[in-house]
Amino acid sequence: MVTENAAATADDSSDFSLTAFDRCDSCGAQAYVRVTMASGELYFCAHHGAKFKEKLSATALAWHDESSKLLENA
Repeated sequence: MVTENAAATADDSSDFSLTAFDRCDSCGAQAYVRVTMASGELYFCAHHGAKFKEKLSATALAWHDESSKLLENA
């Protein structure tokens, strides 16, 4: 687990991978972003991850973003 605050553009480089079973805490869509906070984890779709990134990145311990997967088959 990362113990420092993550920079706004920093990604968690762990071996963790989100699956189709991981759902956005805001809307229930497939999650592509996992945010580790001191109190637990939050999961967001690409849209809500981008929407909340500026607000949450100041206090996030880690920011794991797999939204680039959306462009792989485009």
